[in-house]
Amino acid sequence: MRFRTLPYRILSRLRRSDVFPGFNESFFTGPSITDHLRDTYGYEGDLAQIFAQGSPQLIHKWHHYLPIYDRYFSPWRNRPLRFLEIGVSQGGSLSMWRRYFGPQATIFGIDIDPACAAYDGIAGQVRIGSQADPAFLAAVVAEMGGIDIVLDDGSHRMDHIRASFRTLFPQVQPGGLYFVEDLHTAYLPTYGGGYRASANFFNFARDMVDDMHRWYHRKSSTTADLGTMCTGIHIHDSICVFDRNPTLPPVQSRVQAT
Repeated sequence: MRFRTLPYRILSRLRRSDVFPGFNESFFTGPSITDHLRDTYGYEGDLAQIFAQGSPQLIHKWHHYLPIYDRYFSPWRNRPLRFLEIGVSQGGSLSMWRRYFGPQATIFGIDIDPACAAYDGIAGQVRIGSQADPAFLAAVVAEMGGIDIVLDDGSHRMDHIRASFRTLFPQVQPGGLYFVEDLHTAYLPTYGGGYRASANFFNFARDMVDDMHRWYHRKSSTTADLGTMCTGIHIHDSICVFDRNPTLPPVQSRVQAT
């Protein structure tokens, strides 16, 4: 499928003044998205074709996200998944996830922009409210009947990302995932971040790492009980994925054949 170049002012959710040098020229202009994904990232999964086909609603994704999505989300396809996406934007992402996960998935999106209500019922349910509002988030989770995967593609502000995580991560079912993307904003002061800044979300992830390893250092928790609910943290370019499972004291054995 050929790629139709759209104006930066339409595609981007990050202002030109906020981004790093080169970001303004980073939109793909080649003839085939699927060929680029295959040749650059070695990725030929279904999500490549689903993304390249597009939808009546605009979809905007960095290419390197697609194989990462598939790595973590593929086991959940064609199952009764409960999937919550923070950030609806122009609605295309929900359409992509519906085609990827299949008809059994319960898919909700939330956004603070009332205009996003126009996408309610097209590929999933849309609810309007702030990702930093615990009461709103709790109501959405209750309506969904629980959550298995959260994808935070919302405001990208450091305070909002942390607020959503603190509210929603404990409600993700064991075995589920919490996926935060566009974390290049962790280095942007406009979004409350900065290189080595205390509010940089990767510092919060490091605190989670320390709390996961509390058996070894015996220090006080710095993330409340969140570290006791996480068995893995995966860092990719602009992405952080958290495995939701209770942590258990490590046990070892010595085995020798006779």
